[in-house]
Amino acid sequence: MKIENSTIQNKYLRVQTLNYGASLFEVYHKKKKINLILNLGSRENYRYKHPSVGSTCGRYAGRISNSKFKIGNKKFILSANEGKNILHGGKVGFSILPWKKLNQTKDKIVYQIYSRDKDQGFPGNLVVNCSYQLRDKFLIIKYEYKSNKSTHVNLTNHSYWNLEKNKKNMIYNHDLKLNSYKYLQINKNLIPTGRFKSVKKSIYDFLNFENIGKKLDYFKNKKLNLKFKGFDTTFIIKKNTRNFVGTLKNNNSNIQVDFFSNLPGVQVYSAQNLNYKKKLFPYQGICLETQYFPDTPNKKNFPSTLIEPNKRHTCFTKIKIS
Repeated sequence: MKIENSTIQNKYLRVQTLNYGASLFEVYHKKKKINLILNLGSRENYRYKHPSVGSTCGRYAGRISNSKFKIGNKKFILSANEGKNILHGGKVGFSILPWKKLNQTKDKIVYQIYSRDKDQGFPGNLVVNCSYQLRDKFLIIKYEYKSNKSTHVNLTNHSYWNLEKNKKNMIYNHDLKLNSYKYLQINKNLIPTGRFKSVKKSIYDFLNFENIGKKLDYFKNKKLNLKFKGFDTTFIIKKNTRNFVGTLKNNNSNIQVDFFSNLPGVQVYSAQNLNYKKKLFPYQGICLETQYFPDTPNKKNFPSTLIEPNKRHTCFTKIKIS
C-alpha cells in the first residue's frame, strides 16, 4: 500500500497526517511558523520499523510483562519484541501498519484499522477508528474501538513534542507541569511493580512548572543504566472536571501546549533512547502519551483495559496549542 498524506487546517493550525500508523507528521503553528513535533523526514520511512514517531500505538500501548495475560482461565501468549516483554502491540504493532482513510473534511480526518483475532497473540477481531479534528486552537484525537471477543486494548498517540523552531535543540529548555500526585513504580525492565508512589520531594514532582533540562541532569549525574537516563514513567492523573493532564511550554518560542484526556494516565518519555538514521537523537523531543497503565492485564489494582464483546468504547485527548 502506498503512503498517503492528508492535511486538515484552520486559521491557527495545519496538521498533516499519514495513513501508515495513522500518524501525525506535522502539527504546524501558523502564527509562529513552527512544526511542533518530530517526524522521520521522508514519508517513505513510515513503512518500516521506527520509534513510533507520531504514530498510533496499539493494540496495547506500553509494556505487558512476559508477553502474556489471562482472560478468565484462558492464557494468551503475545508477540514479544522487547526481551521477554511486549511493547506497543508487538513486532507488527499498529504504528507501522497502513490504516484505511474512511473520510476527510477540511478540519477532520478519520482512519480505521482492522486487526484479526490472534493478531500478535491478542484475542478478538478488533476494529479501531482514529480521528484527528481541529477546533479553534485544539487538536482533538479520538479513538473508537470494538471487538467480537473480550480483549485488552490500550491506544495512544506517540508524538515527540519539541516547541522550538530549531529541532536540533533538545528539550532542555522546555518546562512541564502535570496534574499528578502519584506515579507508577517500575522494575529494571520498566514494568510496573503495582505500587503507586507519591511524587512529593522526588524527581517526579511536576505539580508546578519544572525545567526538564534540570530534571534530566539529575539522571545524567547518577550512574544509572541507559534506560533510566531520563523519564519513561507513568503518571497517574488526578481526576478533575476539566480532564486536565498537563502543560508543556517553551519560553524561547513562547508556545504552550495543554493536554486534556479522559484516560487515567500519561506516559512521559524523555526520548533518552531515541536514535533514528542520524535524523533523530536522544532528548530531542518529549512524549506525553495519554493512556491506560502498562501491564494492566496482569495488575488487578489498575483501571481495567478489558473490553466486553461487541461493545463500543471511546477515549479522547484534546491538545490546546497557544
